[in-house]
Amino acid sequence: MKDPIAALIEAEALPESYRTVVEQCWRPLAASIARRAADKRPLLIGVNGAQGSGKSTACRFLEALLAEQDLRAVTLSLDDLYCTRAERERLARGVHPLFVTRGVPGTHDVALGMEVLDRLLSGRGAALPRFDKARDDRSPSPEQVKGAVDVVLFEGWCVGAAPQPEDALARPINRLEAEEDPAGNWRRHVNHRLSTDYARLFARTDLLVMLKVTGFEVVRANRLRQEEKLARPRPEGPALMDAAAIERFIAHYERLTRWTLAEMPGRADVLFEVDAGQRPHASRGLTGANYSTG
Repeated sequence: MKDPIAALIEAEALPESYRTVVEQCWRPLAASIARRAADKRPLLIGVNGAQGSGKSTACRFLEALLAEQDLRAVTLSLDDLYCTRAERERLARGVHPLFVTRGVPGTHDVALGMEVLDRLLSGRGAALPRFDKARDDRSPSPEQVKGAVDVVLFEGWCVGAAPQPEDALARPINRLEAEEDPAGNWRRHVNHRLSTDYARLFARTDLLVMLKVTGFEVVRANRLRQEEKLARPRPEGPALMDAAAIERFIAHYERLTRWTLAEMPGRADVLFEVDAGQRPHASRGLTGANYSTG
């Protein structure tokens, strides 16, 4: 039988050298989670990282590594909690036009997330929602998780994000905000949601892991790569974006991404610095880990 880690490296089209990342980052993190699981189950692990930081890949390896320790882990992505297209269109009409675009707090179904976590953390099965980004709408076919799990990996670009100070919202951060949110109503509503229902959702995590990219500038290149990957199996997808559309899309994320990169590293329980080559390096929070991936 093929080694599960080798199989994952192959399935993710990663170089064999990625095994070093597995051994020096993901395996120590899995061991740390397993130690915590000895005292409390199920555990909820928050995994934060900007677009293209490698959150989804990390969670796939963590699931496999935790299985080696007889721990069943499942991953819930914040992206899969996006409101449906129809729901976001209602938000755009009733709150602010920018809410038609998925991404920022306010465009997720937080109540659905709470319900799914309630079921998973109480030892029951759950239907995990799935969002089809090629269609920009929720998939009608959730993933069924039956029975109890030991670890829930909750990953997303703004998982664990904190609201900004009110005075930081006064000035627009980019052209999108200046031209389409000059009064600041959209960004203030986003910030309000971060301090209310999103705060309650994120407060449920037992451990916060951050994959910190070098800066917002790398998000653009990473997002382009993501779109190319998304387009390969479904080039006809109606919601796929060209370069200009991606520029506008990521402008919605810029404010909160920059804020989180500045604010979260000091309070994350486990911090990985992700270099320009998308390689993570453990920098804090992993007892006994080798902190260089060389």
